[in-house]
Amino acid sequence: MAFNFLKHKKHRAALISFLTLTAVILVLAFLVNRYWAPILSKKIKSIVLTSTDSLYNIDFSSAELHVLEGRVIIYNIHFKPDTAVYNRRKNQHLAPNTLVELHAKRLILANIHPFKLYFNHILDIGRITLSSPDVLMRYQLNQSKDTLIKNKRTTWQKISKSLKSIHVGDIFLNDVHFKYDDYSGSKPAFSELKEMNLQANDLLIDSLTQTDVSRMLFCKDIVADLNNYKGKSTDGLYTYTVKKLKISTRSEQLTIRGFTLDPVNANVFFSKTLKDRYAIKLDSLQLNDFDLLSYQKYRTLTASGLNLSHGSLDLLNNPNKPPPHKNKIKSFPNVAIFDLNTQVKIDTVTAKHIDISYSEYNNQSGKTGTITFNNSSARFLNVTNNKAIVQKHNVSRVQVTSYFMNRGKVNIDFTFNLTNPNAPYSYIGSLGAMNLQAVNPATIPLAMVKINSGSLKRFDFDIKADSKVSEGKVTVLYNDLKVTLLKPDSIDKKLKRKLIASLFANAFILKHNNPDKAGEIPRSFNVVYKRPVYSPFFKTAWQTLLAGIKPAVGYDTKTQQITKERIAQSVLNKQNRKIKKAIRVQKRAERKEKRELKKQQKEVQKNGANEGQ
Repeated sequence: MAFNFLKHKKHRAALISFLTLTAVILVLAFLVNRYWAPILSKKIKSIVLTSTDSLYNIDFSSAELHVLEGRVIIYNIHFKPDTAVYNRRKNQHLAPNTLVELHAKRLILANIHPFKLYFNHILDIGRITLSSPDVLMRYQLNQSKDTLIKNKRTTWQKISKSLKSIHVGDIFLNDVHFKYDDYSGSKPAFSELKEMNLQANDLLIDSLTQTDVSRMLFCKDIVADLNNYKGKSTDGLYTYTVKKLKISTRSEQLTIRGFTLDPVNANVFFSKTLKDRYAIKLDSLQLNDFDLLSYQKYRTLTASGLNLSHGSLDLLNNPNKPPPHKNKIKSFPNVAIFDLNTQVKIDTVTAKHIDISYSEYNNQSGKTGTITFNNSSARFLNVTNNKAIVQKHNVSRVQVTSYFMNRGKVNIDFTFNLTNPNAPYSYIGSLGAMNLQAVNPATIPLAMVKINSGSLKRFDFDIKADSKVSEGKVTVLYNDLKVTLLKPDSIDKKLKRKLIASLFANAFILKHNNPDKAGEIPRSFNVVYKRPVYSPFFKTAWQTLLAGIKPAVGYDTKTQQITKERIAQSVLNKQNRKIKKAIRVQKRAERKEKRELKKQQKEVQKNGANEGQ
């Protein structure tokens, strides 16, 4: 059939024309490739230099243009800042906070339109792909807000003399090796990421998008994926892992799955630091309406919401800490937030299904006690240290729901003043019904008190406080409270019962019920607790509540004084008994010695009489 086709003269002529045209196109493509490659290289270098005001330049070993394929391949790319320009701008207080350096062996530009570039001055690229690039980002806080400079031209205005627009459909950076050096803190922090992928789409720089605030870096969307990230803290005491991280500039959402912060073995940890040891696990973390550009440029964390879900926080108090002497006012939430290196503006923070535990080693008992708050949920409102915001709205509220020792339901509402230097705050709440024996894992090691029986009906509190004093009202309703007082046994390394003291406490000190009888008005107590300057926030809150719990169970100030006097008298009596016993032992020894001496004298006399006979 093909042979018959070639028999016709017009068919042979058409085939020859087609082959000739193909040959011409191939020759032209070859010549264009040779001609356009250096022009394209020069154009790219010029665009980078112009659009960055000479701060960055780009070098590469060679570029290949394949006209028929609409593809450009650039080899050995090195995109880097000019340090001389950067230092000059830094002296002028005009330097950016972030510098970026990129190196890749190969860059592929696909679906490129060179004739648009040459005839219409439009750079139009369908796709850019970089595989396994090395990216180094350095951050140093040179300015906290956009600096007003003489040259306020946009990027498009800078390139408009040579280009009408730049458009890239998709940009792919696969398997990125990313290093991040942060010099904003007191010590440099270095991070290194692998298994990271970046994708950007619809990059457009023209007269319309030059002021489009909905785009980031002129892209409609930039998506970053990070998988199986693992690193160590600078002191080597913690290992942190992230199973998956994803961020999208279009949705303004940052999502983290499977975050853990694991400390080293407790013995090793406490041999190297006096800080408390904590461990964190979190299934999900999500930032909504996250302003990535503000964070990247100025370390400003701005978001409408932060959601934390399903996790745990375990805190172990350092047993080697020296007695506190410094003012711990920075532990107060409404003070600590202003001590952060990062400016924070979050409307609402929510946490759900979080288990919290606090453990402390008691040197006297030789045991570790633990307090837990299980299945906790919290809602934080107006979480900010932005001075302009707090001047308009200076109150932050926190609503907490939890289960104390996995038994009694806790509801607490905190209110914090963010502007008063005395750090005023208040909290009102309640603890629901529970068996008080559930508290023994904390009271036995930490207070050496075992609760034998007791049923809490309700615990209500309403406290107003600041950094100096706490005042409020506490009501504890309970029934059938009985305890055993304990003391350490150095031989068995156990806690044993203080029989007399326990009987004394149950018989004369404790009030076993509140109210004492059915139908009576329950006892409530007004508390005033003056905070020692070395007392941190949560300890202050607990000591304030304890100041109301003690009199509720019969251990008020007067009873405490009587008890101290009786204990002191008991100790004195014990010492006196020891002294009397020692005297009796000594007298018995002296009498025994006299008897022995008389016996010896009689033996001597008897032996002497026998010798005389």
